[in-house]
Amino acid sequence: MTNSDLLTYCMSKRGAEQSVHSDWKATQIKSNGVLFAMVHEVKGRPAVSLKSTPALAELLREEHNDIFPSQHLNKSHWSTLYLDGSLKDSQIYYLVDASFDQIATVK
Repeated sequence: MTNSDLLTYCMSKRGAEQSVHSDWKATQIKSNGVLFAMVHEVKGRPAVSLKSTPALAELLREEHNDIFPSQHLNKSHWSTLYLDGSLKDSQIYYLVDASFDQIATVK
């Protein structure tokens, strides 16, 4: 998956807006002002940081070498995953949906 593919998918979510976080050299995707995805590079590789429940984050990190705690975000809720790693596109899209669903319920 490419950054462009991922950004297109994220921007298709209801209320999605993107901005650049210059300190982190990242594109943030928010809905109603709440962050649900951050597209950036880690060690020269394309990556995305996504929100999940702490239980899901722990499970994903145990099962996939290409998923690890996010550097700049709450490590219990936010995981970073490589877009060019072992995860299938369908798994990445599922995790984007799960992240969006997490913030969509926040009022």
